[in-house]
Amino acid sequence: DEAMPITRMNHAVLYVRDVARTVAFYQELLDFRVVFDIPGQAAFLQAPGSTNDHDIGLFQIGTEAGDSLAGRRTVGLYHIAWEVDTLDELERLAHKLSEATSLVGATDHGTTKALYAKDRDGLEFEVCWLVPAEHLPLEAGQINKPLDLSAVKARYGGSTRGGVGVSFPARL
Repeated sequence: DEAMPITRMNHAVLYVRDVARTVAFYQELLDFRVVFDIPGQAAFLQAPGSTNDHDIGLFQIGTEAGDSLAGRRTVGLYHIAWEVDTLDELERLAHKLSEATSLVGATDHGTTKALYAKDRDGLEFEVCWLVPAEHLPLEAGQINKPLDLSAVKARYGGSTRGGVGVSFPARL
């Protein structure tokens, strides 16, 4: 039998307090669109540049639901991450998320430049730009330092298309 590897993530499903409020958040801040919904119960959203049937599914469990304790007192998902094509787009989203008081961090990981934000239920997500493979050194390592988006744009250019998935440096 030949292995048939997983090639990419297709979608994530989240439990939320109020599906309409969460749909509005993802529509207004990340430009997602609703592809199917059951009012007051569930919604399925697609990212603007996605070819997936949907990228997130949302299931309403009610306003009395407690906060997620994942990573604090229980196991669970830390965050999901979406890629953007350019640093200009990452900067545009940084402004939108900051204005909405959702941005909780911005990190330069060396191979990726990442924004971290939380939705209205406190569920964390990442929006990142991947350094194209041709710009990575042969021994690219992971780092964690504050993201200086202006410096990164000066280095790579705001409209340079990022890598896809994980950028690996070209091998000789």
